[in-house]
Amino acid sequence: MSEPEAGRRAAPGDGPGAELGVGIGWRAELDLSIERMPGVDFLEVVAENIRPGDLPESLRLLRARGLPVIPHGVSLGIGGAEPPSPARLAHLAACAEALDSPLVSEHLAFVRGGGLEAGHLLPVPRTRESLRVITENVRRAQDTLPVPLALENVAAIFGWPDDELTEAEFLAELVERTGVGLLIDVANLYTNQVNLGLSAVDALDALPLEHLAYVHVAGGYEHHGIWHDTHTTSAPQAVLDLLTELCARAAPPGVLLEWDDDYPSDAALEGELSRIRAAMSLAREAG
Repeated sequence: MSEPEAGRRAAPGDGPGAELGVGIGWRAELDLSIERMPGVDFLEVVAENIRPGDLPESLRLLRARGLPVIPHGVSLGIGGAEPPSPARLAHLAACAEALDSPLVSEHLAFVRGGGLEAGHLLPVPRTRESLRVITENVRRAQDTLPVPLALENVAAIFGWPDDELTEAEFLAELVERTGVGLLIDVANLYTNQVNLGLSAVDALDALPLEHLAYVHVAGGYEHHGIWHDTHTTSAPQAVLDLLTELCARAAPPGVLLEWDDDYPSDAALEGELSRIRAAMSLAREAG
């Protein structure tokens, strides 16, 4: 049996996955807004910001209404040389169980090494050796988590000089070896296009979108020629255009808006969700 076959796991893209709809990232600052906002189909919560045994009242209320909630990790460090922390994996698993989540998501990122924290979601070196190590890390995580895992592509302001694969090629091989799901952040694809000159459309063409779990949309700003993915502004039209491009290639189970600071009015957030739906509709109309 080949290595990819031996390591094959079930993933959200294997047959019918969880149909999520259009959602928004839950933040404590947005709890009341989300509770009264129409048209929210699912939620994502930063796993490190909650305690499974003492969930925020707002999340309990929204779960009681039937909204799926996905724990989204930011500190597992699955892209590091060391195996993922059993304690961090246990926390993600406990979050999934407490929220009765359909899946868990994390970043394909390097966050620590040798006991030092990077303080940022850094791109992983895309080498064959790195792929081997990360494959094992993903398998360990999958064996621990009670639900499927999806990994997110990250925004970058640099690339490693010894990269042997593009990000899309790296993700495709990782999916082939592990069956892990994909959380594709179109804002991050846009960031890498602006900052590194990497074609976002080419990436969409190379990614195994049949393994798509859901999609992120977010805004940011340009400063001195660098795009900063801040999640603090309305998504630029270029990011929504990439969402349309993605939807022309695959039907995403869910699309989620991220907004992390400088929170706008309820009407502005509802407007962003409407823009997301419109971008998705354009692909259906074109098809």
